Amino acid sequence: MSINSIDHDEMANMAHKWEIPEEGIVARPDKQMRSAAARRRIEMLREIRESGLTIEEARELGLIH
Repeated sequence: MSINSIDHDEMANMAHKWEIPEEGIVARPDKQMRSAAARRRIEMLREIRESGLTIEEARELGLIH
């Protein structure tokens, strides 16, 4: 297929199919965002504990802020 044989209007129409309509975007509640952040932090702390590092060592390595 040659670059000259591409129908640019058709490609533009296909690109719009991939976009999420603005009314489809829903803001997540603040509580849900905090819960997700807490779960990630707990999982990170579990991995640090399983690796054998102490909290102080993890801080020194920059794994925990």
